[in-house]
Amino acid sequence: MGCVAVSNVVPFRRIAPASAAGERDARNRRRSEQRALMDAVYATGSMIVAAEDREIKLTASRLQVYGFLTIEEVAEDGGMRRLRPSEAIRARSERPWRLSKPAFGGAVTIPSLDDFLFESAGQPF
Repeated sequence: MGCVAVSNVVPFRRIAPASAAGERDARNRRRSEQRALMDAVYATGSMIVAAEDREIKLTASRLQVYGFLTIEEVAEDGGMRRLRPSEAIRARSERPWRLSKPAFGGAVTIPSLDDFLFESAGQPF
């Protein structure tokens, strides 16, 4: 008689919810907007965002959290005040912003599998 291995370990596999096509399209659109904004800032060195442009400000604040952009608030006298990520995420609409490359020396590269950088919904913790 042969020896039969018996295991009492039961695997509990997480079943990923199937996202709706509309949700997937919206996520891809947001991701392409983030890439386009970052490409524009890196190509020109800096970019001014209008005070009332809330969508661009929210996109920029997401990129700032991960160090891809620096955000400065433009004062009425033309002076600049650097915003912390906690301030920028509120996307205040009173003053325009200046977006620029971060101050460190090397260029930032984005890996091809960057879902975790831009979307937290549906990611395992």
